[in-house]
Amino acid sequence: MLRNAFVRRLFTVAFATALLPASTMHVDFSAHAQSRRQPPTTPQKKNKRPDEQKPADGQPSQDEPLPTDILKTPQDEVVKVTASLVNIETVVYHKKTGQIVQGLKKENFKVFEDGVEQTVTNFSTPDAPITVAMVLEYSRLTEALGGNRFEPGRYEVIRPMALFLSRFIRPETDYVSVIAYDMRPTPLTDFTNDPRRINEVINLLLRNRPASSEANLFDALKLTLAGGRGDSVVLEDSKEEKAEYSGLAELQGRRRAVFLICSGIDTFSKINYDDARKIAQNSGVPIYIIGTGELFFKKYGNQLGATDSISGAPGRLTFLQAQNTLRTFAAETGGAYFPVTFEGELNTVLSSINNLMRSQYSLGYNPGERRDGKKHKLEVKVDVDGDGQPDDKLYRINHRQFYLAPKG
Repeated sequence: MLRNAFVRRLFTVAFATALLPASTMHVDFSAHAQSRRQPPTTPQKKNKRPDEQKPADGQPSQDEPLPTDILKTPQDEVVKVTASLVNIETVVYHKKTGQIVQGLKKENFKVFEDGVEQTVTNFSTPDAPITVAMVLEYSRLTEALGGNRFEPGRYEVIRPMALFLSRFIRPETDYVSVIAYDMRPTPLTDFTNDPRRINEVINLLLRNRPASSEANLFDALKLTLAGGRGDSVVLEDSKEEKAEYSGLAELQGRRRAVFLICSGIDTFSKINYDDARKIAQNSGVPIYIIGTGELFFKKYGNQLGATDSISGAPGRLTFLQAQNTLRTFAAETGGAYFPVTFEGELNTVLSSINNLMRSQYSLGYNPGERRDGKKHKLEVKVDVDGDGQPDDKLYRINHRQFYLAPKG
């Protein structure tokens, strides 16, 4: 169980992944006990946000009118701003070689909504810092799918997280938050670029064990993207058990991404797949995913029943559905999905995710005063050579696929 009392000392990734004692894990899938974390013990702090910067052209980065967007002046004077902007994070790469295309300008892109070309009013190149929300499946389900006689199953989730945080987060400019979920999502640290705090998160996960067999992925994505009320930040040691959070989708002026490490199995979320899919589609935040449990499924998939067993063990259809869910989240948000089978794949996969995050062109257009509450299809075309014709046959463009207009 995650606890708020822990030893505050730095762990290097090599020590964390190599020198901890190995153990053999056995998990009873029928034990779906809700995790109960120890209430925090010091004054509550609201979640901290990285310094918000204005995007190109000085326009706010929002997907819909937000009359509640409040900016505070140095004199604490409250100013309400209403703006309308659809943001599209875009990555362009060659279909055959996979090489990411750099150095493009606003004139190289065309944006279409429901087949109608839009005027690109905002544009920024991939040189801005990144703000990443890392979401981890920290459940006894993780122990069951990833465990072996050499190490606990949770290492399959902790290892890529620790490697990415230590190698690819730039303390001078980048910000990262970490949310672990089982029965419910729990923020471990709010946005930070402090290497000491990052090591405390790794230390915390390594020194504890999951308490619940539930893995409520959809609820975790909702809290991360749309915000809401959840457990207080563990490393803040708040006296309050719960706190209110703003979603990553509301963060303005910074290049954003979600890094999700999970099996894709959802056991008991309050919202369903369709709700989670709509939240992901409309967030404007690309989701980059490492799929876990792949080795387990390849080794034992033919021994599993077609459906879940009476004890709660996932069946073949559950694994296939989970893989399809992760592919969908990645494709519809403009992210990428990497099913990882062996530890040796991680260096290449993490480098690819880092390159994709840092190669996002940010495009924005004004959808006007339309408030029909309907979903509109987005399409981005690129003209790399500048001849006036889109280069769809040579280049692939990762971007969000839909925009949900406000209603009323």
